[in-house]
Amino acid sequence: MTVPQPHGSDGTALARPRIALSLPGGGLSGALYQVGALAALYDALEGFDDFCVYVGHAGGAVVAASIAGGISAERLYRALLDPADPFFPLERRHVLAPDYSEWRRMVKTGFLALRHALPRLDPRRPSLTTVGPKDRVAEELDRLEDSVPAGLFTLEKFERTIADFFARRDIPNVFYDMRKAVRIIAYDLDAGERVVFGEPGSDHVPVSLACSASCALPLFFTPVRIGDRHYIDGGLCSMTHFDVASSAGAEFTIVVNPRVPVTTRGGAVPTGYGLGTSVRDKGALWVLNQSRRIASQAMIEREMAAPPPGMGALLLSPQPEDAVLFLSNNRSFEARRSVLEHAYRSTRARLASWLETHADFAERMGLRPR
Repeated sequence: MTVPQPHGSDGTALARPRIALSLPGGGLSGALYQVGALAALYDALEGFDDFCVYVGHAGGAVVAASIAGGISAERLYRALLDPADPFFPLERRHVLAPDYSEWRRMVKTGFLALRHALPRLDPRRPSLTTVGPKDRVAEELDRLEDSVPAGLFTLEKFERTIADFFARRDIPNVFYDMRKAVRIIAYDLDAGERVVFGEPGSDHVPVSLACSASCALPLFFTPVRIGDRHYIDGGLCSMTHFDVASSAGAEFTIVVNPRVPVTTRGGAVPTGYGLGTSVRDKGALWVLNQSRRIASQAMIEREMAAPPPGMGALLLSPQPEDAVLFLSNNRSFEARRSVLEHAYRSTRARLASWLETHADFAERMGLRPR
């Protein structure tokens, strides 16, 4: 597709700034929102698919890699909208696969911990402390904390599914063969440092493996092992990773962020046992989810207020009231369809006012209605 170039007041063509697309994670529902929003923008705007680099983490990493590899957002949208379309055959069992190896480790190490503890609980054993028997038992049982599984689920099936999807859809599974530059963010568990897969030195890792590493949300998923290192969720310390886009030469970054706090305002909250009035009614997992959304919102507000010098940034995200859609069970097809369709419709509906508000930006970027 030919991208229209912006022109100056004298009619001369201006060089189009290099634009990056940043796709922060937000779970399955967040990825669905990103696909729906991007499909709407691609349908409505010329020039929106011309990015110099795609930056993604967690669920956004899979979307970023798919689009950078040559799959259009429109095709992903149609596939996810139709349960009979096998184009992207990701199923619940591929994501929520119990990590039996971690449960076996729990049993083995728990037994060893008790073996170490029992001799210390012998009342005939001399002790240098005056701690009572009950406190000594509690102290020794603390050993079992280290036997708790590192994660409930493994992402091995998820990684194989993504790799198979890439192979069947002719998407390169190596970074240097991608049609567009893509950067996948994760954190090295034992070094406590961010890793940018796709940059020199980290571009030898299969893209599907980098995506699964970026999705390894602590507590839920076991850290993903690559070589002799272990990696976890790429959204721990940044939502935008502007510096990654900047190092790729981007002058502007468009961020499609689905992870906003849910605002119920006393409205109906769907639960498995009926309607509630608070996120609290959905239990501990959603209280944790909401806490992450609140932290992510604060993080992205700080980052959007102070992008790197010389870089412009634009944020696209759902309204807080829209986020109520995410409260539904995203493993239900109807719930997934609702998120997809709402993301598409709301983005198209807001596009006219967005173009009016950001007319200078759109002109400079070469973004025009189709």
